[in-house]
Amino acid sequence: MLKLLGLVAAGLVLGQDPSQDPADTAPIVNPGAPGAATRQITAGEAVDLSRTTHTAEDVRFMQHMIVHHAQAVEMVALLETRGSSPAVRTMGRRIALSQEAEIDLMRNWLLSRGLPLEPTDLHAGHTMTPAPASGGHDGHAGHMDHGAGHDAHGTAAAPTDPDEIPLMPGMLSPAQMRRLAAAEGPEFDRLFLSGMIQHHQGALDMVDELLALPDSGNDPMLSDFLSSVVADQSAEILRMQSLLSDH
Repeated sequence: MLKLLGLVAAGLVLGQDPSQDPADTAPIVNPGAPGAATRQITAGEAVDLSRTTHTAEDVRFMQHMIVHHAQAVEMVALLETRGSSPAVRTMGRRIALSQEAEIDLMRNWLLSRGLPLEPTDLHAGHTMTPAPASGGHDGHAGHMDHGAGHDAHGTAAAPTDPDEIPLMPGMLSPAQMRRLAAAEGPEFDRLFLSGMIQHHQGALDMVDELLALPDSGNDPMLSDFLSSVVADQSAEILRMQSLLSDH
């Protein structure tokens, strides 16, 4: 998106008639990150934006999201043999296809830049940097601590058993994955839906956290990916909530 914006801006700069009144030229609008307002920018600013490179936090986000997505695919694999609802199974397959494609995109993004695929900072209970109070999705203003649980009122209640601590926001803990793998039929469907809703919300929290950091999320391909994650997973959360209400 930003790359295209830069190309258009460059064409305007190089092809502009010197005698033309700048007030007569069409405005260039910079679309904001998800949830942010757009703003009008100059052609020069648009060209600068098109040259934006990734940050260390962008790299960390992509490495972490690969791990995050991989667990969702693992959850769908369990659904194929242990679930009972055709509607839930169809939903799961759609999620798996989407997340497998996004894993390929993230791997290619990292490899094309000569960056490692695996993060070096993942461990149970790893704490994420809190985000400003204004940026959350679905009423979640801040971001999860990797090891923190939340009661019905949103009050943090960190588990003490390492087996109950997920690697990152929204991921199921080892204990949750074992409970899912042990369930069958309608009980599995309920655990799958509630777990995947938690999983998707965690991904939205990770996007919020990245966009709250200075200069992060501006890489053109990454920016498009973030917008896709927010749109797709927000819609899937609503669909899964509807399915869960039927179970």
